[in-house]
Amino acid sequence: MSSQLDFNHLKIAILGGGPGGYEAAMVAASLGAEVTIVENKGVGGSAVLTDVVPSKTLIATADTMVRVANAHTTGVQFDDPQAAWADLGQVNERLLKLAAEQSGDIADGLERAGVRILHGHGKLLEDHCIEVDTGTETETVQADAVLVSTGAHPRELPDAKPDGERIFNWTQVYNLNELPEKLIVVGSGVTGAEFASAYNGLGSHVTLVSSRDQVLPGEDADAAQVLEKTLQGRGLKLLARTRAQSVQRTDDGVRVFLNDGSTVDGTHCLLAVGAVPNTAGIGLEESGVALTDSGHIKVDGVSRTTAPNVYAAGDCTGVFALASIAAMQGRIAMAHLLGDIVKPLKLKQVASNIFTSPEIASVGVTEAEIASGQYQGDVVKLPLRTNPRAKMMNVEDGFVKVFSRRGSGTVIGGVVVGPRAAELIYPIALAVAQHLHVDDVANTVTVYPSLTGSISEAARRLHVRSS
Repeated sequence: MSSQLDFNHLKIAILGGGPGGYEAAMVAASLGAEVTIVENKGVGGSAVLTDVVPSKTLIATADTMVRVANAHTTGVQFDDPQAAWADLGQVNERLLKLAAEQSGDIADGLERAGVRILHGHGKLLEDHCIEVDTGTETETVQADAVLVSTGAHPRELPDAKPDGERIFNWTQVYNLNELPEKLIVVGSGVTGAEFASAYNGLGSHVTLVSSRDQVLPGEDADAAQVLEKTLQGRGLKLLARTRAQSVQRTDDGVRVFLNDGSTVDGTHCLLAVGAVPNTAGIGLEESGVALTDSGHIKVDGVSRTTAPNVYAAGDCTGVFALASIAAMQGRIAMAHLLGDIVKPLKLKQVASNIFTSPEIASVGVTEAEIASGQYQGDVVKLPLRTNPRAKMMNVEDGFVKVFSRRGSGTVIGGVVVGPRAAELIYPIALAVAQHLHVDDVANTVTVYPSLTGSISEAARRLHVRSS
């Protein structure tokens, strides 16, 4: 089949209904294509049903608990300081309901746009066909082009198998009806750190097992240090430079065996040791789609795979494990396929957020890259405790960093650690994406008092007087 497509009545099949798939479907349908989504779990995929939506809802509840616990420092008093407690059964019931409602809203939007949703397990065949096992019959979806957006699933340790009762992966924790008394979290990447922070905030005694020197390896070192200090101040126990070898059930809980020969006991264990792409057994390599050694699909800046008219988006590509990136990859893929205006994905313009307490958001060049000489840049860091709004909010932990290119003064990156960092990173991300000068940021009036005032102040301190 020729890679030159006739855009009139183009048929597109999308394997996977997560953010990459459903965003791609909306774009393709709006551009006149005939679109079919094949999804085996539910529209929205893992991001909506078992990952992003439920976990961030859980985290939002934990954040409320943290604010209540610290309310006395602002003058708010309770007759019983221990009156607040988390009804985890109710919390999980609410978050699963929200996830289901979000999935339904997405499905309704797709159907209104004319997208066909086919529930079942799909496999890529030759000539861009997808064979779908619906459970009762097998159907073949004919298409001119395909987008693969099959996501990923939790990685398991050989001697630590989740059972959904005492030993969990991150998709299973919402079955709990009672708060774990002593939770052991294995893995200190983004997922592990977020859940450790959340259950710590909800009232569990949390032990975090980290194989690295710091939580969130690869993230801003100052941000990781603030998070560690804050969580340990709230009672979290951190076992750094320690690797879990196995996890076993005990009579009343779990026992984690560590690589130094020691053990740690708890009532429950949550495994957060990475993810495996859902790329096995779905006909990719047989169709000419190249995979990396880790099993991820190789894609270029416009989401093309090595097979003609086959695109891929989301966690199965290993680009960035972010729902926002999956959605952007899907939109870019369809815009490129259908001849619309398209800009290749630029990872240095991608803002990301870690939903711990405090939150950690970043965009662009990192300070480590500046320190290594990879980029020539200047750095200004301002602690939030000097910000007047932060003082009013009783925020003591966190900071704002802004990075500018040395010589030109262009904003090239930044980090925000603090409440609602996901919102505060946007002006820095906008400056990075639009190549704004630090003076453009500094000379834009901010509300007083506001946390964004620290971003403006950092930009002012990066100003270089013209000669």
